[in-house]
Formats: sequence, C-alpha cells, structure tokens
Amino acid sequence: MVARINTSKSISKALNYNEEKLRKGKAEILSASGFLKDPEKLNFYDKLNHFERLISLNDRAVTNTLHVSLNFDPSEQLSNEKLAAISDRYMEQIGFGQQPYLVYRHHDAGHPHIHIVSTNIQKDGKRISMHNMGRNQSEKARKDIEKEFGLVRADSKKTSDTFKVLPVNASKVIYGKSETKRAIANVLMVVLNQYKYNSLPELNAALKLYNVVADRGSEDSRMFQQKGLTYRVLDENGNKVGTPIKASAFYMKPTLAYLEKKFDENEPLKIPLKKKLKATIDWQLNKPPTNLAAFIKALEKENISTVLRTGRDGVIYGITYVDHKNKTVFNGSDIGKPYSAKAILEKCGLAVSPMKEAGQMKNLKEKPTPIHEQKKELVFEKRTKIDTHAHVLALAENKPTPDYIPHQLKKRKRKKRKRISL
Repeated sequence: MVARINTSKSISKALNYNEEKLRKGKAEILSASGFLKDPEKLNFYDKLNHFERLISLNDRAVTNTLHVSLNFDPSEQLSNEKLAAISDRYMEQIGFGQQPYLVYRHHDAGHPHIHIVSTNIQKDGKRISMHNMGRNQSEKARKDIEKEFGLVRADSKKTSDTFKVLPVNASKVIYGKSETKRAIANVLMVVLNQYKYNSLPELNAALKLYNVVADRGSEDSRMFQQKGLTYRVLDENGNKVGTPIKASAFYMKPTLAYLEKKFDENEPLKIPLKKKLKATIDWQLNKPPTNLAAFIKALEKENISTVLRTGRDGVIYGITYVDHKNKTVFNGSDIGKPYSAKAILEKCGLAVSPMKEAGQMKNLKEKPTPIHEQKKELVFEKRTKIDTHAHVLALAENKPTPDYIPHQLKKRKRKKRKRISL
C-alpha cells in the first residue's frame, strides 16, 4: 500500500475533485464516517456544510483540509467492504478516527485506490497537527495495515516498479487540456510529495525528467510580478508545448506560496543526505571519466540523474543531481566546488567548450576600445606611416638602410643629469 497525503486550506476543492469523479461515473462513495445520513443519501451541500461548520470554529488555522489517497498493488482483489475497513483503520492510526471523513473508490487508474477527505479542525475548535504526518503517523499506519490485512508491501520491488512515475507523453497530451492536466497531476503527485528540493530550479530539475516544468514566465511579465505559476508539458527537445495550466487549477494547489513552504521544510531534511550523494559522485570521479556522457551514464547506474543547464549559446553553466534512491535534488555547487559544472567539465576534459571559446573571442572583438587607448593607437599609426614612408624613399634612391629601426622600436635616450658643484 502506498499512502499519499495532501493538505490544503480549501475543503471545497478536495470535495469537488472527488464529487466530479463521482458524477462522471469514475468513482463511487464507500463510506461517510461522522455523518448523520448514509453516504448514498448525502448530496454535495450536505457534505460541504458539515465540514465547513467545523472549520468555522477555528478561523486562525491556515491549513484545514486533509486529502489522502491509498494505493494498492494491481494484483490485489479488494472488495468495497475491505477498502472501507482499511480506510477506517488508517484514519484511526493517524489520529483522525473521531473526525468526519468521506471515502471514495476511484476507477480511473490501473490499480485499486481510494481517496479520503477530512478536516483537522475538531469539535472543540482545536486543530490536529499535520506536520510531517506522511513521514511519521502515516508510515507507521501503512506498515501495520499491510500486516493486518495481508497487503503487498510498498517497499517490495514489485510495488516499487508498479508505482514508478512515468514521463508525460507530450504527443498525447498537447491537444487536450483535460488530458494534459491529468498527466501533469500524476507527475506532481509523486515529485512534490516524495522529493526533497529547496528551490524552483531544483524542483524543475526533477520535473523535467518527466517532461513537466513549473513556469513563472519572464521577469517583466505580469504573472511573475504577481507571483503566479503555471505548469507546462515539454517535448523531447525540452521545448514547452500545449496549453499552460495554472497551479491553482490542480486540486493539490501547487502554487508558488505552497512551494515556498515546501522549500523551507525540505532544506533541513536534505542536509543528512548530502554526504551520501557526495560519496557516490566521488566514487565515480575516483577514476576520471573519459567524457561527460560516460560520467552521466555511470551515475545513472547508481540511480542518479544528471540535469545540465545550458545557455542560449549551448554553453553548459550549471549541473543538478537528482538522487532517485534518496529522493533528493542538489545543485552541484551546493555540494561543493568539485561538483560544480565547471569542475566536472574539467574532469571530463572539457575545460572550455569550442562554443564558449568562440563566444569569448567574439565578445573580445566587439568590446569597444576606451578613448585614451584610441588616442594612443592613432599616434602610433601616424608615426608608423611616417617611418615606413621614409624607409620606402631610401630604397627608391638606392640608399643603404642597414641601420633602419622603426620609430616605435627605438629606445629612448636617458637624459644625463647635470652635476651641481658645491
């Protein structure tokens, strides 16, 4: 079993997501714990109003919504009754047993899975802390439930391969917004919750491996200035294709404000994992690789993806490492100078690329000469012309010129100082 937890400040969004699936026949409601009516007799407003009454008891809580998905191995044949029992056991173990919650079974994926919607605001107005719930309470509940109900373990190789996130197929999604949104959401569900990153470039390094990018737009755009964010699909060449989708359109609300909170949460979690990544890279650099491609391929065998950042001129200026084993993302220079793009290129015998060298030469030629240097060049040019002209006349008159020395190469005679006798 794999549990994925999302917390937000909008109960209506989480509820709408599941109710829309219900309306389209892609889901069914299994149970409504804490509600006065049977689940099949509840309409949308019955569900929403019940949650909102509790949420209104605490207007200081920014995060008030819990949205969990429990995913099971495709080989498992699970009845609705068993899934409802699993959801009750799970909610009890994470501390939400006394809270109202709704359980939906979805039928839009290749594996059995359920969604649970609840609130962390209690009857007395106090809130249940959801900080690090996925790592602490949820992880313990998962292991206990797997044993109790005889489920396939999430850490087994079979399940790991089953739930491995797949890259978005750009050719299939660029023509339809709904398909694009669903494909991007599948990637975000895994990357945002499982990987540890503490900047937008680091997050994008992981997302780009699955043909997705978080885009703020250009710095002078209105979206950038208002801290907006969209998600785009990338084609095989890394170009943005299809319709951009606002972050607020996804039910998990992966907005810039949400990501900035994740950056702060992830920063201390990354620190103990830096040494492991460093040791793996050191092992590969112990014997300098023959070229950059060999270095990248060697790290892939260690389950580490290398993402190169290049400028418009094709020059590599940055490198980011995505460690899939430990689910961490590090910029090369953050690990240390020996792991930066410049150092790695030097190790691989690519200290200066031909394109970079050509660019530097171009800049050197186009660089304007300072005024005082222009004056010196003008004087030098005039003197050279005079001396050359004199040399030509001497040759025409058959005069010997063995001692001819251009003016600019002549040594200046030092003036003798007069001694003053006392």
